[in-house]
Amino acid sequence: QVELVESGGGLLQAGESLRLSCAASRRIFGNYVMAWFRQRPGKEREFVAAMTPNVGIKRYGDSLQGRFTISRDYAKNTVYLQVDNLAPEDAAIYYCAADSNPLFRGSSARYYTTWGQGTQVTVSS
Repeated sequence: QVELVESGGGLLQAGESLRLSCAASRRIFGNYVMAWFRQRPGKEREFVAAMTPNVGIKRYGDSLQGRFTISRDYAKNTVYLQVDNLAPEDAAIYYCAADSNPLFRGSSARYYTTWGQGTQVTVSS
């Protein structure tokens, strides 16, 4: 059963904005911390942002706060990642992930046990 499905990636130009979506199963969305990671070419997977269920506390990766915004739509069981003023270094595969713990435990990928298939974002300069 596929529980996280990302969409919204593609080819964009530097300076544009992008919104990625992650549709989650109801089982996960209402109870899990939802997060976004990205993996740039030749780099390790990097924490981008996370948001807790219920209270909706947000956390962002170091140096990423400002251009990245995570949000949740509880009616649609969907988590979003808005990226403004795209830069070439934002090109990556973006993954949606879920941690079964309802409290934010950290930015390590090991906390997140459910992953989407990823969506490719390419940025031209």
